[in-house]
Amino acid sequence: MNDVTIPDDERLRRWRMVLGGESADGTGVALEGADARMDAALEKLYGGGQGGGSRSGRRSAGLGDSAPTVARWLGDIRAYFPSSVVQVMQKDAIERLNLTRLLLEPEMLEAVEPDVHLVGTLLSLNKVMPDRARESARAVVRAVVAELERRLAQRTRSAVSGALDRASRTLRPRRAADIDWHRTIRANLRNYLPEHGTVVPERLIGHGRRDQAVERDVVLCVDQSGSMAASVVYAGVFGAVLASMRSLRTSLVVFDTAVVDLTAQLHNPVELLFGTQLGGGTDINRALAYCQGLVTRPRDTILVLISDLYEGGVRAEMLQRAAALTGAGVQVIALLALSDEGAPAYDRENAAALAALGVPAFACTPDLFPDLMAAAIQRRDLKEWSERNLG
Repeated sequence: MNDVTIPDDERLRRWRMVLGGESADGTGVALEGADARMDAALEKLYGGGQGGGSRSGRRSAGLGDSAPTVARWLGDIRAYFPSSVVQVMQKDAIERLNLTRLLLEPEMLEAVEPDVHLVGTLLSLNKVMPDRARESARAVVRAVVAELERRLAQRTRSAVSGALDRASRTLRPRRAADIDWHRTIRANLRNYLPEHGTVVPERLIGHGRRDQAVERDVVLCVDQSGSMAASVVYAGVFGAVLASMRSLRTSLVVFDTAVVDLTAQLHNPVELLFGTQLGGGTDINRALAYCQGLVTRPRDTILVLISDLYEGGVRAEMLQRAAALTGAGVQVIALLALSDEGAPAYDRENAAALAALGVPAFACTPDLFPDLMAAAIQRRDLKEWSERNLG
């Protein structure tokens, strides 16, 4: 326990900030300055007359319905709260106060704190967005993509490159130039001859000859139904990063009841994301049928299906296609989500059926996705990997 005693007036001030509204009257504390402004910002979102007297209750709130008013409120919360809290409050405001329509206003978009969930909302509004708001929306998406690339790109390239190097090693190098001398020496240290000052290399370890520049084909097959918004954003960024690596041939396919191949846009993740259309139904069977047509080297192909597995197409055919892909040697992975939130709602029956076919199904956070790709490249046991890393 902390030995520092909090003064009574400070304790009451904190309770006043937590409780808010009528429930705070019993504290006898009057807020001033920045505290009063923070309290007002919280009250506009979480206050009101329904659901009890504390801010933890569910109730109506009042920001009004004009873009300038909401934009000012967004500016206030960015001034008073850290970025992580601002993102939560923005998400709550969109859900609680139905601010979707106001997000089509440029002044609103200029006031928001860019984050993945906001990008998902904007992408879902893409088809109804007026031209005057479109460039502001692109600026929001561009800012989020740049931040995600800064956070994830180098780690992804490093993990994937390291896995490819390890996977390509051979114990029978054909040429001296193919020998990995550092690893060969370490592997043969027990054969050191001190009288000759040398190591007898009974076992050679080589880099492996790379007869073709492309060592793996990666297919990202992404469900763009509304519940998968954050996963679509992360998949677009990871797809762009993987596509920048010459040792990989990366394809990105998005689907609802139709299938769209966005591979040609992987060089520009912002435009790629605006090429998605969140919402609608789900036809995994049709998507897998399309991806089957992209597979030319089954044993060198990794197919990542990112979906909550709620199938609206023909389930039996979907499972047959998954079985055919794994039977041909394709490494198929079903990611129930690629997001920071963890395990989502998903079709457990389909997940179990895929697992029985050798297709592991689990949710993955963006920070762990590079390690997952490395494990897939090395053909490690992904069920064991997920249990060790994801619990």
